[in-house]
Amino acid sequence: MLELSTIDGLLAADATALLVVAATAAPSATEDGADGATEPRPPSPQAGAADVLGTAGAALLATLGFDAAAGATVRLVAPDGPAAGRPILVVGLGDAAEVTPATLRRAAGAAVRAAGDAATLVTDLATVPTGDADPAEVLTAVAEGLLLADYRFDTYRTKARPARTTAALLVPPADVDADTTLDRARVGVEAARWVRDLVNTAPRDKRPPLLADLVAEGVADDDVHVRVLDEHALADGGYGGILGVGGGSTMKPRLVELRWQPEGAQRHVALVGKGITFDTGGYSLKPTSGQETMRMDMAGAATAAAVVRAAARLRLPVAVSAVLCLAENMISGDAQRVSDVITMRDGTTVEVMNTDAEGRLVLGDGLAHAVELGADTILDVATLTGAVIVALGDRIGGVMANDDALAAELIATGRDVDEPLWQLPLATAEYGSRVDGVFADLRNVGTPKDPGTVFGALFLARFVPDHVRWAHLDIAGVAWRDAVDPLHRKGGTGVPTRTLVAWLEGLSRD
Repeated sequence: MLELSTIDGLLAADATALLVVAATAAPSATEDGADGATEPRPPSPQAGAADVLGTAGAALLATLGFDAAAGATVRLVAPDGPAAGRPILVVGLGDAAEVTPATLRRAAGAAVRAAGDAATLVTDLATVPTGDADPAEVLTAVAEGLLLADYRFDTYRTKARPARTTAALLVPPADVDADTTLDRARVGVEAARWVRDLVNTAPRDKRPPLLADLVAEGVADDDVHVRVLDEHALADGGYGGILGVGGGSTMKPRLVELRWQPEGAQRHVALVGKGITFDTGGYSLKPTSGQETMRMDMAGAATAAAVVRAAARLRLPVAVSAVLCLAENMISGDAQRVSDVITMRDGTTVEVMNTDAEGRLVLGDGLAHAVELGADTILDVATLTGAVIVALGDRIGGVMANDDALAAELIATGRDVDEPLWQLPLATAEYGSRVDGVFADLRNVGTPKDPGTVFGALFLARFVPDHVRWAHLDIAGVAWRDAVDPLHRKGGTGVPTRTLVAWLEGLSRD
């Protein structure tokens, strides 16, 4: 991971370092030219950019046609001034009046992508004016952008990729504890990057027992208690949802419990993660195209594990548990059948009317387990429904909750860290009875006219008592990217890990 540290000024860096500076677009599109016509206004250098660009360098931006649109970059050599002869990367921020920490996070990511083989970059992006934003929040955003964009997954590559940047020096805002701020930013991004690693790992290498081992190894150096229930313990405990989904695989399911338990904690949050290590759909078989990205169907479990590890590393004064529901949804003579009836951990019976609606079955057991742990707030995180992608696309996650204030907290935090969430109605009065079964207590799917994402949440709500605050995060769209953007490569995104870490930090301050 990119090594971050602070520096007093741009020009204090070694002469070989790439200087990364910012420019904003013109406040209006045109100005009067000498002949009375209109012509584009030149971009405006920000913070220390004018000092390192020099007069000729600033003019060169306009000559090159650089419009300073958000995320745009141009590389040049300073023609004059104190940085003459030094390499400079200018990144655009768009309209100066609209620059936010999120703008700078993405700009930092764009800078890493455009830095090429520069071993070190130095930037003052964190000193760019952002209205009344907290300077520590700005520094955090820039650090996160650098570290998120730096991510690579090369586990299965046989040839080394080209050299890349290994260090970044940041000019911090005034009156900020830069070291502490950067340390906290690292923890959140390390959590997201761990999720990306686990999601990107090939399905054969993370079948349920293997993924349980990977998670245990990942927290081995942290103050996190690990408990793993194998198929025998699951059978003894009546975890019919997890056992039913995993019954068709030769690699049997696991439930992994992680706990960060600080002394004197007054709050206990449990995160329940869907961990389907590969999803064929079972006898309700997916087409090949539907299976291509199913390595990511365990993203919820990876997120839950990473958040507990981050809570431990940040020493948050909140007890945080994770319940990882790990199973492989395969086909065999032992696989569950359409119309089978299973009995869940809490005794609820369920008609399995579609074996490809398996996530809610493992989560039902996980939610019951989290309730038994005594959590006062439970969040489940799952790549649950394709319907949420139809509703919200691949950039916004869905939230449904039995507590609107909890949903609002998560949405506000997601907005702050650039991981948008949107609340969908739980709609208990309108659709709640539709999860009732004909031959059992519940059924796991509705009719084609039922709202699929809401139906999934209504099913899960049956496993959470009213006195427990609960929110369901459907991340089917946001857990994976098919295209590159400033903060993500193709593959696992790590979303919404940073949201949940930041939300827990806020909870610990309340």
